[in-house]
Amino acid sequence: MFFFDINYLIFMIPAFILMAMTSWYVKSAYNKWSQVRARSGLTGAEAARRLISSGGLYGVRLEGVDGEMTDHYDPQAKALRLSYDVANRPSVASLAIAAHELGHALQDAEGYFPLRLRGALVPAVNIGSNLGWIFIMIGLFLGWTQLAWLGVLVFSAGAVFALATLPVEFDASARAKRLLADSGIIVGEEEQRGVNAVLNAAALTYVAALVTAVMQLLYFVSLVGGRSRD
Repeated sequence: MFFFDINYLIFMIPAFILMAMTSWYVKSAYNKWSQVRARSGLTGAEAARRLISSGGLYGVRLEGVDGEMTDHYDPQAKALRLSYDVANRPSVASLAIAAHELGHALQDAEGYFPLRLRGALVPAVNIGSNLGWIFIMIGLFLGWTQLAWLGVLVFSAGAVFALATLPVEFDASARAKRLLADSGIIVGEEEQRGVNAVLNAAALTYVAALVTAVMQLLYFVSLVGGRSRD
């Protein structure tokens, strides 16, 4: 059973370490700047409403969502969902996160191609994550290398999705920085530094996710390739 293959650990331990370090960095940045009150006194929800109005995004609803750092924009429902801490706290971190998610709403309104591409990949990713490793298992167990390679191909959708996510998230963060600065919601170099710290930390999580997906894919490629040569 390749679940306990030592080679899997060789491929994945660096990715796991990167994910753990990134998670710590994100929480550290959020915890620090969530304690720094914004000079504007606006909460994440208040800033979002102001930016929705100034951006002409009147069809976007503002909703609450349970959990911590669960904030997201839903393009299907046209809903900007903020966790209660972000929505109700007038902190630099709250402003950064709210503006980032609003950046996705702007992408949606403009028909931003990378966002549409990522959305189109979701069905393939759902299928690949459920069926890819099953095809690989069955193919290796029965010696059907073609089926195993099909599983690798299907499973690769996750890595493609992670790659497609990068420009979407980086662009949303760039939009957020411009929105906050141009609107005067953030003031001074310290608040700008806080916004940059929160958004840059969050961006690293998507880089780490891509590295993890690629390393897992490479493991399966090496596994099936090794069996093909035997």
